[in-house]
Amino acid sequence: METKSNFWQRIGIQDWFLTDENKSSDQKAQQLTPETIYSFIVDKFKESIRELSFADRIVFYHEFIITFNAEDYREFIDNKQGILGLIVQETVKKFYAILREHRQAGKNVEPSGSKWVFRLVSHPDYARGDKGFIGKLLPDNNQKSENLRVTFIPRQTGIAQTFDINNDILKGFTYYSEGYMEIPYDAQLEYVDGNTTPSKDQAVLGRLEAIIPDKQFSGKKIEFLIKTEDTIVSGNDEGREDSNIFKIASEWANSPHLHIRYNKTDGNFYLASFGELTTLNEVLVPRSEINSPQWVSLPLNSRMLLNGIIGINLFKS
Repeated sequence: METKSNFWQRIGIQDWFLTDENKSSDQKAQQLTPETIYSFIVDKFKESIRELSFADRIVFYHEFIITFNAEDYREFIDNKQGILGLIVQETVKKFYAILREHRQAGKNVEPSGSKWVFRLVSHPDYARGDKGFIGKLLPDNNQKSENLRVTFIPRQTGIAQTFDINNDILKGFTYYSEGYMEIPYDAQLEYVDGNTTPSKDQAVLGRLEAIIPDKQFSGKKIEFLIKTEDTIVSGNDEGREDSNIFKIASEWANSPHLHIRYNKTDGNFYLASFGELTTLNEVLVPRSEINSPQWVSLPLNSRMLLNGIIGINLFKS
């Protein structure tokens, strides 16, 4: 019976994923570390500038898909909760430093997107020690390009290989909620840490985006700017009109449903849920009594789901 070839065989790079049995058993793949991920992303960002820029216009990727072996990824994340967010913060700071150098040299630094998007994923055909990179110019631009430029570094050689592939390759990736991060692009090329107290000119503490399934909101995102330390997310039956209340015009949200608090001392957000069902990054949030909130940490770039229907994302302002 004829054996069906896999995707990597069809595009001619199957050998990159095969373990070389002649290699010494003592030869170990490079360990996945925060420095490995940080340096890899920064190098690919610099490469995108070299490949995409023209005349005096500096062009660069805004979306980065970083791929690892599934076991490498899990071993890395299991005992390093929160480290990916820190890596992304430092990476964006480095991006801005690089772009400022180009701007000071008289180059035209203009973004092609309104945000930075990072997706750290795994692929079943990646061997231990392998890592890959896919860059996109415009995050969420709804335009499907014919091909994607992929960089792959096999552990056997450690030499980067670059090739064009069809978008179908993305169907094989495994995405993780903790591996998705989104940061708004700052036109001033400055990254403001989350524990920085906002000034009078920068009064917005964060931004909520709600995706509502009701027909009248089809294809739309509802935005709410967090300007006070206490924010209430409520539903259709909410009668108050206070400026700190994010009213979601849907019967799927309870009134009130969430209480979001910003702590100036540590610069972090916290969440209490009064609704029937709330999940935070796919983890169930305990239901609180109105007068006795149970606070849980609410990291930036978090995803909340109200009653399994309404999605809310928290972003840095």
